[in-house]
Amino acid sequence: MLLHGWTATADLNWFMCYEQLGKHFRVIALDHRGHGRGIRTKRQFKLSDCADDAAALADQLGIEKFIPVGYSMGGTVAQLVWKRHAHRVSGLVLAATSGHFVEERKERIGFTALAGIGALSRLVPASLRESISHRLYVSRKTMTWEPWAAKEASDHEWRLILEAGAALGLYDSRKWLPEVNAPTAMIITTQDRVVATDRQHELAQLIPNVFTQTIDADHDAVFAHADRFVPMLVNACLNVHHRSTTDLPSRDSVS
Repeated sequence: MLLHGWTATADLNWFMCYEQLGKHFRVIALDHRGHGRGIRTKRQFKLSDCADDAAALADQLGIEKFIPVGYSMGGTVAQLVWKRHAHRVSGLVLAATSGHFVEERKERIGFTALAGIGALSRLVPASLRESISHRLYVSRKTMTWEPWAAKEASDHEWRLILEAGAALGLYDSRKWLPEVNAPTAMIITTQDRVVATDRQHELAQLIPNVFTQTIDADHDAVFAHADRFVPMLVNACLNVHHRSTTDLPSRDSVS
């Protein structure tokens, strides 16, 4: 099950991956709350709710166990799927993600500001929110994105998007990551300017028996360097699937 990053949608994040993954697996991808066509709710955005949504979707499709595949924010959701629904997880694949996103004071201020803006946006009429989101986001993206991609972004519920950013600032799974007992693979983006590479490496060290691959690329590796990223992703998924059926450990690393 493919879990996308913050401000993306399933298709924006994974469109370059569907075909190759589909040769080996049944592929399911969902939009998280407030993103694209994801769930709309008056409740505050919680990453744990996204994890529960993934498990609920598996229930609806009659799937007992699955591999959560998380990119960036989706990596935190994948971790929480294991934390909250461990018996459903046959393996984990994490890419361009971390067990925490905030350490320095300047970072904390930025994420705290998102929470304040998100709260304020609850008081702004929907028509005005849509106009602002178009001016600040969609119109800027259409200069480089295909029309379908711009349409994906225009479907966002921006209050929930902002709250999602704030939730990332509060996220910290480092205390319980050593308990993860599902076969896990990671793809580390070594030129990442969004999720610091040292935090990605720390995540790989905290989870037992991780199969790690590295790609010399920025945070957009999943589509900007799909020719290299997608084979790594397929390899990661096959690795954890194989280990889930054979109980083999794997603290290996490749580039």
